[in-house]
Amino acid sequence: MTVLSPSPGAARPEPDPGGPARPDPGGLARRGSGISPTARDLWHRWRTWLVLAAIVLTGGTLIALIAAPNTTSGYLDPGNPGHDGARAVATIAGQRGYQVTRVTTVGAAASAAQGGRSTLVITSPWRLTRGELTALARVPGDRLLVEPGPASLTALAPAVATAGTAPVGAVTPGCGLPAATLAGNADLGGTLLRTAAPGAVQCYRADGRPSLVRYTAGGRTVTVLGSGAPLSNGDLAHLGNAALALNLLGGHHEIVWLVPGPPPAGAAAGGQKPLLDLIPLPAYLVAIQLAVAVVLCALWRIRRLGPLVPERLPAVVRAAETVEGHGRLYRSRRSRDRAAAALRDAAAGRLAARLGVPASGAGGSAAGPPAAMIAAVAARAGDPPEEVAAVLFGPVPEDDAALVRLSSALDRLERKVSTP
Repeated sequence: MTVLSPSPGAARPEPDPGGPARPDPGGLARRGSGISPTARDLWHRWRTWLVLAAIVLTGGTLIALIAAPNTTSGYLDPGNPGHDGARAVATIAGQRGYQVTRVTTVGAAASAAQGGRSTLVITSPWRLTRGELTALARVPGDRLLVEPGPASLTALAPAVATAGTAPVGAVTPGCGLPAATLAGNADLGGTLLRTAAPGAVQCYRADGRPSLVRYTAGGRTVTVLGSGAPLSNGDLAHLGNAALALNLLGGHHEIVWLVPGPPPAGAAAGGQKPLLDLIPLPAYLVAIQLAVAVVLCALWRIRRLGPLVPERLPAVVRAAETVEGHGRLYRSRRSRDRAAAALRDAAAGRLAARLGVPASGAGGSAAGPPAAMIAAVAARAGDPPEEVAAVLFGPVPEDDAALVRLSSALDRLERKVSTP
């Protein structure tokens, strides 16, 4: 039977759609077509970057949570439940019908005490700047100043001054103030006070000086407390601290509790804060984390140094061209000392091998040129030992011409030794 092959111009038969599918080695049809990549392909392509992004986001979240400022951890803060906080006495006062308003700025304290029918409690006056103390002195209402310093006393209680310090411990009232006599013994001391205000009440004396002073001036009652122990959570249940604290706070229905934050650097001197101080700490932490992520990416993408792979040279360079190239390099850098040393070392090595004497470099040894080698070369070449020593171990050539003469002298000396 004869099979006719189709002519070049004839149409080829279409494959049978219902016939068996031809194998597609390596997925050429899928890769060459316009089919979109699968989810697995996208995952293999982007998984590294997704993992890095997840690490950066997780680390940033953790840093933000750890570095988030805790606004209720200050000393004698009515929102601080810690040992040195004052949450317990503020809670008890609230349960007894008092309205306790916690503020952190002088402006907020002035707004909360506008009516003048409140007690302003200042538990950390040393954190206030001079301007803030001046503004706070104009706030109406009674004042309770806890552990003040000279600057805060001058602005807020000018009739009282400091008179030293004493350990905090159990002290008897020793005065006629009802708030103190009803409370009895309390933990006081700390900053000792003195006053010359007429009608001032001085209680809880330690070393002869009071640690609680109360007086009236300008229609307001000013109370100065030398220690914050009676207000703290840790000492509230000891002795009569709780009764004393509540009695001192109970002058008015409204209690404005000022908890100033740490003063900014340079604020006391009235100067402006530097630019770097305006950047919060979390911003530095996030920047450091981003820098670490960049370094990790660089280490991941950096070129790895594997084992050496031998490769065939693309071109073969003749020895004469190599020598000529080295010579031109020495000449361009005027390295006559290195060139002379290389020539002499090579010649001395070849001569020592031929004569069977110890080899030595162009500079000889620490004791000078080797006499045995010089004597052997001079005896074999028939030259004076002085000339042999000058050729093999002489000074550095002064110019290029002297270097050429040295090369000729070494070549001539080797020929004499090599000639039987």
